[in-house]
Amino acid sequence: MPRTALRICPLCEATCGLTLTIEGTAVTSARGDREDIFSRGFICPKGAAFGALDADPDRLRTPLVRRDGKLQEATWDEAFDAIAAAVPALIGRYGPQCTGVVLGNPNTHTMAGALYPPVLLKALATRNLFTASTLDQMPKHVSSGLLFGDPFAIPVPDLDRTDFLLLIGANPVESNGSLCTAPDFPGRLKALRARGGTLVVVDPRRTRTARLADRHLAPRPGSDALLLAALAHTLLVEKLTDPGVLAEHLEGIGELSDALRAFTPEEVAPACDLAPDDIRLLARELAAAPTAAVYARIGSCTVAHGTLASWLVDVLNILTGNLDRPGGALFPLSATAAAPRPAAPGRGFALGRWASRVSGHPEAKGELPMAALAEEIETPGEGQVRVVISVAANPVLSAPDGDRLDRALSGLDFMVSVDPYLNETSRHAHVVLPPPPPAQSAHFDFAFNGFAVHNQARYSPPAVPLEEGRMDECEIHARLILAVTGRHGIDPGSVDAAVIADTLARAAADPRSPLSGTEPREQAHLLAGRNGPERRLDMMLRLGPYDLVLDDLRTAPHGVDLGPLAPRLPGLLKTRSGRIELLPGPIAAELPRLRGALAERPDALVLVGRRHLRSNNSWLHNVPSLTGGSNRCTLHVHPQDAGRLGLADGGRARITADGGSLEVPVEVTDAIRAGVVSLPHGWGHDRPGTRLGAAAVVPGVNVNQLLDGSRLDPLSGTAVLNGFPVELTPLP
Repeated sequence: MPRTALRICPLCEATCGLTLTIEGTAVTSARGDREDIFSRGFICPKGAAFGALDADPDRLRTPLVRRDGKLQEATWDEAFDAIAAAVPALIGRYGPQCTGVVLGNPNTHTMAGALYPPVLLKALATRNLFTASTLDQMPKHVSSGLLFGDPFAIPVPDLDRTDFLLLIGANPVESNGSLCTAPDFPGRLKALRARGGTLVVVDPRRTRTARLADRHLAPRPGSDALLLAALAHTLLVEKLTDPGVLAEHLEGIGELSDALRAFTPEEVAPACDLAPDDIRLLARELAAAPTAAVYARIGSCTVAHGTLASWLVDVLNILTGNLDRPGGALFPLSATAAAPRPAAPGRGFALGRWASRVSGHPEAKGELPMAALAEEIETPGEGQVRVVISVAANPVLSAPDGDRLDRALSGLDFMVSVDPYLNETSRHAHVVLPPPPPAQSAHFDFAFNGFAVHNQARYSPPAVPLEEGRMDECEIHARLILAVTGRHGIDPGSVDAAVIADTLARAAADPRSPLSGTEPREQAHLLAGRNGPERRLDMMLRLGPYDLVLDDLRTAPHGVDLGPLAPRLPGLLKTRSGRIELLPGPIAAELPRLRGALAERPDALVLVGRRHLRSNNSWLHNVPSLTGGSNRCTLHVHPQDAGRLGLADGGRARITADGGSLEVPVEVTDAIRAGVVSLPHGWGHDRPGTRLGAAAVVPGVNVNQLLDGSRLDPLSGTAVLNGFPVELTPLP
């Protein structure tokens, strides 16, 4: 008889609740969980395809070990034996900096990905960390770190209560949100308008989100920081600022006014290709709204001035008094966050504590640019990366110049991939460790609850038992940590036990902790859970702000409602001044480069990426039900540009940029503004040695191959993936 089980969807940031129908051990269907306290039954095509992804025949079932140059199936013991025999010896010979850790986007969608990589990095003592953050969101972490002293203090729009929402470079109707966890984002936008609110979308494409808007502005890509600076300038010059209760916690508002003096609407308008009056009107509307929120995402981050744009988003929210205010932009409080503490100055946030070996790129949040990975592997000398441990990452497709990285990975002394697929990156590994399908894994959203538009907590135990021959993903990570650090063969539970003991000891010694003065061993005995990961979750809940324990979540399978977002300032500030530092030094030093952009001549044709509701980076192209239809790798071209260049709808073109050329099918559409073309990312599944049968049928092209990795936002090290110049040539 079929049965049902509840599961939080792990396929995007919306974290919707699913009801799975299961026959035996197979997930036969998925629908939205109507009783879920957060998603209320909403589901998108990705969630509906949960069963197809779970049962994908191309998912690896056993580890692979390279023997005589070829990856072959192996036992788990053989896989970890191979790692233990190679990695500690290489570290012993070349030192800890010979290792590089690469973390991909799917890493944040699993319990294991949240719990174990920090332990791995600490054990390896390497500074060579490369993650997907420098391909999407690092500018927001950097700007938040500089403003608030904490790179994870990222405010989100209070979607359900705001009167005015300004979206910049974001398409949440198709992406389901980013750094803003909001199930049914489309429904929330429609509700905003239904209650009389206003939605303004700034995007060079007429996206599905833009079609919902009261007003759509289509500036030139890459000009977001200039537009935002002009909005802030207008607020300051016209005396429309009203920080309200924030005023006593601000530092640098006078200096800010001086720093933005050059960015008048008239000066900015030519670079943005917007009318000065439209810019001025938008600033006035923002100031006049009863409540308002500015929200900007990938389109504004992956550009030449991404950190400045991210900073200015919060500057606008601050100047209008909408930061940390219901209906504005608020800071979520996750159930596993540290319990709130009295306001006090902190250590602040520093950039460039070390730099990459070859090009000297400064670190940001402990990470080096993903675009620098290839040169760190290729370039001989002390500290050369010889060992890569890749967790759920596919940078051959997601990072600039995948061809170069492809060659570099093939020359590594040793590579380990934790990945369910043999994809364009993991095919280079010496050992591949495949996690089980998501239905066989427990789930808690450690990362995304920190960006949720409503405070809540939900836990999903495994929906079906672990299949024979599979290994739990958390155990894979624990054994990997032991194998690479010379402790192979020790009980993998010792990794969790050590983390628990260390965390409780620090909590007991901290006078501000809920467990201050307690006996760590006694507290450890109180922890509930069937295994180490559950015990760690229980511990984090007990140390958190809501007086929760794991059993509270187990007995509430549809989730625990922790209430709407509420003001949290000044308590979360960790700057050295204990205040919001409106004009941090690194930002002030970067503004002259932005002023220089005012005089730059716009490129004739620039490229932007795009997302599709049934796609998520390179993850889901092997699920047939999620490909085809409008989810195609085509180049969107405006009719005016098509006519000027001799391009035809359905024809082909050669597109050329810094990193080379691609041949692409053309789709002529007025949904994109003139002077801009769009090609989706995550495609290019045509490399030999992969096992992605469905994706290889319609492989598409890798848009990031158009880049050579030289274009970076200097403050965050984030690759410029949008708004770069291209040339088009029609093909027969």
